[in-house]
Amino acid sequence: MITVAISRGRLLKEASLLLKKAGFSVGEILDDSRKLIFEYPEDGIKTLIVRPTDVPAYVEYGAADCGIVGKDTLIEEKNNLYEPLDLKIGKCKLVVAAPKGFDFSSARILRVATKYPKIANEYFAKKGVGAEIVKLYGSVELAPIVGLSDVIVDLTATGETLRKNKLFVIETIADITARLVVNRVSMKVKSNEIKEFIRKLKEVREV
Repeated sequence: MITVAISRGRLLKEASLLLKKAGFSVGEILDDSRKLIFEYPEDGIKTLIVRPTDVPAYVEYGAADCGIVGKDTLIEEKNNLYEPLDLKIGKCKLVVAAPKGFDFSSARILRVATKYPKIANEYFAKKGVGAEIVKLYGSVELAPIVGLSDVIVDLTATGETLRKNKLFVIETIADITARLVVNRVSMKVKSNEIKEFIRKLKEVREV
């Protein structure tokens, strides 16, 4: 049996549907919001439902053999994992957004609110822009409105939340999708099972 850590939240539904398409009987994952471990002996998998930012740690340290997590988390965390498959789900963009009329050149040192301090720091450093990073864990869109920051670095799928808060995309840092990640030891010890798992997912993902 292989253990798969899956991000809770908006990615969970898409990941569950992909697993079902691949032939795994995982429907109950969406039916019980409090249960965190689901076992499917007939399918040879066990799933752990964890916070998106925790998926890489569960996989890297061997609590899970595989994980399904957004590329944004992988870029930010830089864990020591195999990343064999782009699952083509959870599509969104990591962007810089600001109130209408904001001008980069007018900011002396840019104050940036984000859940992604490492990504933001590296991005603005490469652009030669001085940036003070304010790490937030939620409601990032609020920061420019109340004067906490000049801009934000955050994920957007449809742009609706940004529009509702009168924020506009200035630049796109990266296109983001969910990836399958694999523990390095598990890839050797459970090679056949994991390769078969990858094959099934590859067959049903979007091209």
